[in-house]
Amino acid sequence: MDQAHLDQLLDPQTISRAEALGLQARYVVEGYMAGEHKSPYRGFAIEFAQHREYTHGDDTRHLDWKVLGRTDRYYIKQYEQETNYVANILLDGSESMKYGSGKITKFDYGKQIAACLAFLILHQRDAAALGIFDQNMRDYSPRSDNRSTIHRLMARLAAFQPAQQTGISTVLHDMANQLRRKGIVIIISDFFDDEAKVLEGIQHLRFGGNEVVCFHVMDPYELEFPFTGLVEFEGLENIPKILTRPAELRKSYLREVEAFRNRLREGCEKNQSHYVLVNTAEPLHEVLSGYLAFRLRTA
Repeated sequence: MDQAHLDQLLDPQTISRAEALGLQARYVVEGYMAGEHKSPYRGFAIEFAQHREYTHGDDTRHLDWKVLGRTDRYYIKQYEQETNYVANILLDGSESMKYGSGKITKFDYGKQIAACLAFLILHQRDAAALGIFDQNMRDYSPRSDNRSTIHRLMARLAAFQPAQQTGISTVLHDMANQLRRKGIVIIISDFFDDEAKVLEGIQHLRFGGNEVVCFHVMDPYELEFPFTGLVEFEGLENIPKILTRPAELRKSYLREVEAFRNRLREGCEKNQSHYVLVNTAEPLHEVLSGYLAFRLRTA
């Protein structure tokens, strides 16, 4: 579906949100690149593989002038590592991601991470695919290395509304079975699921030769539990409401949250995968710049 047809299916508010999301992604990524950082996702031109027809925005340094002379058409040279590289960005769109104690929900913050990474990857002429999931994959945009794809991805992110329960492990196993090219799988989620099963899904992806990065998105209230007095907690994903005094639960809650995060982090490390804790109170550019700098140091 092209952008014009997609816009016809979206309401003006969704289109406006998509445009704002795209502008923010561009601002964050171009700010990062302006610091003369190397791209942590850049493919290296090792061996010539094939030609691809030139599209607006391509680096003209890779034009094949001999082909132009023979055919009067513009073609770009692609190289083996560039053609093999693809980033699959998976965003959790389950009901628990709707939580937000402040101005932004976990899902909205996750959308911004996904948008920025997609923009960065496409900016470097690598291929990006985007999937939004809950119990199953609900929306999937196949891989593309065309920069114009970013508009379609922003529209899909802006239009999606979380509603269902989480089933991360099922989605990861399905993805591992379907991938035909190894690359990087970026998971953006609150991981509100059985972490043992989630780690089995990550292990499956790693077994296929894929690099895995987990952005663990949490709200500051989930991390700090600052509630006082008598509070009614509204359950998400079929968890019932609870009326309680948080002060009586705070120590045990924080202990369990820390243990959960540690199990997930240690499981990722065991599978040689990256674990990144994301606090939605932190500025997005600081979260991404910190991770990308770490990635370059460990590359």
